[in-house]
Amino acid sequence: MPSISIEHLQDFATQLLAAGGASVAEAAVVGPSLVQSDLFGYASHGVMRIPFYLQMLKDGDIRSEVELETIADSPAGLATDAHWGFGRVQCGRLLNELTKRCAQNGSAIGTVRNCSHIGRLGEYCEIAANDYGLVTIAMVNTHGAARRVAPPGGIRPRLGTNPLAMGVPNGDEALVLDFSTSATAEGKVRVKQIAGEQVPSGWLLDATGQPTQDPNTLYGDPPGTILPMGGDQAYKGFGLSLMIDIFSGAISGGLCARETPITPKGNCVFMMLIDPNRFGGTELFTREVSELTGFVRSCPRRSGVERILLPGDPERLIANERSESGIPLDTANWEKLTDLAEALDVDIPEPISSN
Repeated sequence: MPSISIEHLQDFATQLLAAGGASVAEAAVVGPSLVQSDLFGYASHGVMRIPFYLQMLKDGDIRSEVELETIADSPAGLATDAHWGFGRVQCGRLLNELTKRCAQNGSAIGTVRNCSHIGRLGEYCEIAANDYGLVTIAMVNTHGAARRVAPPGGIRPRLGTNPLAMGVPNGDEALVLDFSTSATAEGKVRVKQIAGEQVPSGWLLDATGQPTQDPNTLYGDPPGTILPMGGDQAYKGFGLSLMIDIFSGAISGGLCARETPITPKGNCVFMMLIDPNRFGGTELFTREVSELTGFVRSCPRRSGVERILLPGDPERLIANERSESGIPLDTANWEKLTDLAEALDVDIPEPISSN
């Protein structure tokens, strides 16, 4: 398992994307974003996506150098069409516009339809919290495609993994909650499949509705399914996913889940930004968040538990470690990237270490 330095992996990812057909400007945004996902422990949204992005670009399911079109505009909200441009670029443009409107109005809501995969949802919340001091709620569906999750009691997928992210400024330790409404993200299953590994128990059902640890079942014909979040109370995770599908797909003017997809795999996006200063006031907000987090962290701990973790803590801990040791990539996923690099005549970085 090779480990690559952050700087070298960012340069490698950017060069691969540019050599594969992305513009230099697009590659400079998407490449570092993918590497940041790996840095924070989200391999499902990291550089393993590059071969898929470039194949979609080749197939015309992702389009390079397209504008983010405004389709509806009002003081309260902005609806846009990404025209299947790179998701991280187009959703980043939406975020930039919403921060301006939030500064003016105290809150802003925006949507995107016809957008390719936008990457790690929590990244947008981190930017809003750390750079602008804003509270964020963001969610996406899979634009009517990539159904992976069956309703409780079902054996065929009906919804995507439909993630939700929420961000709150908190000094140097922003609270960022980012999770799929299913037992796991589809990308984590894909990483295991490429690596030739089994998935943990509790993630998947096979096509007959029986528990399985074989990631290949998710992509079979008929397909298996990812379980909804919630275990014995999976109706909570599935119900949340259903609402996210509506907020993202229907409100944006995009698509909700359906039997026969009519667009490429991508995302419809719903995003809301709030300026605390325009509501209860920044001073009170900052005090309450600080006191709340301190109160929760002071909770007596069970034996063997070193510290109470809050949303955003695991990512910071992983990032601190990987900043020193490099970003580990499993051998099979790394080989897919190096094979792609050889085909595109891109220099392959030397690993820091290999285990």
